[in-house]
Amino acid sequence: MLYWLKCFAMTTFERRYFPARMSYMFTSSTFGPQHLNSSEFARTGLPFSEIVRVGELLYLSGQMGILPGTLTLVEGGMTAQARQALGNVERALTAQGCSLLHVVKCTVMLADMDDWPAFNTVYREFFKAPYPARSAFGVTALALGGKLEIDVIASTGKGA
Repeated sequence: MLYWLKCFAMTTFERRYFPARMSYMFTSSTFGPQHLNSSEFARTGLPFSEIVRVGELLYLSGQMGILPGTLTLVEGGMTAQARQALGNVERALTAQGCSLLHVVKCTVMLADMDDWPAFNTVYREFFKAPYPARSAFGVTALALGGKLEIDVIASTGKGA
């Protein structure tokens, strides 16, 4: 309750002294999540959101090495799937006005930990130092028989 009163007091103050900022404040998702799905993602019929935006953070659901708008894995093993998955991440971020530079955290799931060095090689094609925080772990199996799945958290940087 105190948090709500504090927010209300600040918006009243800003309304009075900073009216130009009002449109941003009331169009942003200050009080709840926004569920964002591209038309390509919607065609897959999967029972989760592609991206959930909460304030200035974007939470991307796990991306695999699938062709956009399908549930078909690209051919070529780990390297091809890693490039496609990271390309899918990049595509989803671009649709929200962001880029890989906005990524603050990656979580990588590998079906075979022996693929970790190969994944790192592809990862470096997409991300440059300073790298986002990252976790990588092996799993027993992934959906569709995929070699990897990667989810990310990105900051829109708006209002910062």
